[in-house]
This record gives sequence, C-alpha cells and structure tokens, in this order.
Amino acid sequence: MTIQKNKYLKYFNLFSLFDTKRTRDIFQVNPTVHTQREDAVAITVDVYQYNGEHVSNARFDNIQACISLLNNKEVITWINIDGLRKSDVETICSTFNIHSLIVEDILSIGQRPKFDEMENVIFCLLNMLYFNDVTNDVEQEQISIVFGENFLISFQEDPARDVFNNLRDRLKLNSSKLRHNKADYLCYAMLDMIVDHYFLVMEKLGERIEILEEKIIRNSNKRTLAEINDLRKELIILRRNISPVRDIINGLIRSDSEFLEERTTKYYKDIYDHILQANEFVENYRDMMMNLQDLYLSNVNLRMNEVMKVMAIVTCILAPATVIGGIFGMNFEIIPLAHHHWGFYFTVALMFFIPVVMLIIFKKRGWF
Repeated sequence: MTIQKNKYLKYFNLFSLFDTKRTRDIFQVNPTVHTQREDAVAITVDVYQYNGEHVSNARFDNIQACISLLNNKEVITWINIDGLRKSDVETICSTFNIHSLIVEDILSIGQRPKFDEMENVIFCLLNMLYFNDVTNDVEQEQISIVFGENFLISFQEDPARDVFNNLRDRLKLNSSKLRHNKADYLCYAMLDMIVDHYFLVMEKLGERIEILEEKIIRNSNKRTLAEINDLRKELIILRRNISPVRDIINGLIRSDSEFLEERTTKYYKDIYDHILQANEFVENYRDMMMNLQDLYLSNVNLRMNEVMKVMAIVTCILAPATVIGGIFGMNFEIIPLAHHHWGFYFTVALMFFIPVVMLIIFKKRGWF
C-alpha cells in the first residue's frame, strides 16, 4: 500500500517529478572502487546431478553440506546458489580450483556483463532483467555462471525470483536434450532463458511507450515530460545490460575451449541472433523516445502558438475600438458628431461593426 501511495504522491509536487536519485543509481558505478557486498542472511543450494539415464536433486542451506556430492565424474553436476556470501563463494570456488579474479567478479556489484576463459573453466556474468509493474522500473539481478567439463555453478542474488524453474522441469524429462549433453549445453539453455526474458521486459517498456505517446498527443504537460525522462532512464539500463551480452555470446562462439563442443556452437549462434534482435529493439525504442520528446516540444510550441494567435486576434479586434475611443476622447472643441444626438450610439455601433467585419475576414482567410 505504501509503494502504491508513493507512486502517485510524487505527482503532487512538480519538483519531485524529475527523480535524480534514479540517475545516481544508474551512473554511480565506479569500476576502480570495490564496493563491499553485504552477505545474504540465508542461502539455498540446489544440486542437480544427471546423465542420460537418471537425474537426482538435493537442496541444502549451506555449502559444506553439498561438497561431498561433487566428486562424481560420471554425471553432470549443476550447482545453483541463491544468495551470495563471501565465505561460501570462496569455498565453492576453491573446491573447483576457480581463479580468484572470477571470485571477485562474482562478488562484485554493478559489474558490466563479461566473458572470461581461464585454464580450467569458462565464466559468464550478466544480468537478469525484471520489470516492476508497481514502480515501472527495470530491475536487475546479477547472475554468474561458471562451468567446466562436467560441472556448472550458477550464482544468483535474489532467491525470490528465478527464471530457471522451467529448466529444472526439463531436466526431469528423459527425452530432454539437457540430459544427453554436457555442461556447455546447460549453459546455453540458461543464457537462452535470460535473453528470452529480455524480450518480456522490452514488451512492457513498449507498452509504456505507446501509452505515453497517447498521453503526449492528448495533453502535453510537465507530468508527461517527467514520464519521458523516467522512461529514457529505464532504456539506459536496458541498453547497458543487453548490449554487452553480444560480446559474451560471440566469445563463446569463437572460443577454442575443450569444454565447448562443436555441435553446441550452432545453439549459441541462435542466441547471438536473438541478442542482435534485442539490441535493434533497444535502438528502436531510443529513437522512439527521441521522437516522443520532439512530439512533446512540438505540442508545447503548438499550444503556445495557439495562445499567441488568440491573443493577437483579440488585440486586433480591440484595436479599432481603442482608436475610435482615442479620437473622440481628444481635447478639441470641435469634433464631428461629438455633440450630435446620435453620436454616441453611432460610435458604439462603429466599434462593434469593424471587429465583426475583421472576424469575417480572418475566418475566410483561415487564420482561426
């Protein structure tokens, strides 16, 4: 209820329409400063072990409890960790001999999506995007994926939201391709779900752009200008997170790692096509926002021109009456019709007749 109240409360204060805090949140990342991540209160560790014949699943609330299950080389092991704690990340990474630089990237905040290839693992870091229907903001969750020959470890910040549930259901099917491929195919499936979810977020933003366009056409005011400003910020977040993913997929396609099978490359090329399309959509949305801003300025100028036109017409209409009143108000002793019995009525009639004639002329010329 409080969130819904704050959503509309800001419109009562024109100075709060333009939220600069969101701008600071977008551009506050400094790569030279290592921001300390707060440890999660609790974590959830899901361990899936599977091959073509069977699949098993176990859930733990700490890293130490699952380490004993990681020595089976005959199956593919997927470890999904919801919630990040520095000690847990270091423990699991040391178990798989993962480089300390990757550990730093996993624990980083606001990291740019990236791809790294070490001696014994391949590392992908990117952001899952969500659209908050209450605040109309694009929210991001950092996801790190590390995989080797027969294992894959995924790190997620938010345990409450997870797009990999469909992937878990597919693992239970004997006919699923996941069961008959190695960890590189599992990585493909995860990246594919993340990229597909980008399109859902873009659909939400597209709907907002359409609604905003109708508002601008009907009534251009400071509120619509504030909405344009807010929407442009969300598109900045969208572009910052989607554009680098192309380099990640391109790195996986061009990699010569022994952990990537040649038959899996065609699947990564499919993701590459999707991410190119997503980048095109983002650029189109940026162009649309620029057009909306131009439309807003055009409507404001048009409204100003309409006001100035009305004021000019009123001024022109009143000008004859002003001139006539000024002539008959001069301090001359002899003024025609000044002492005539019908002089006053003739003057007033003239003051009304000339503006009516002017209105007819203006109307015929299409000036209003």
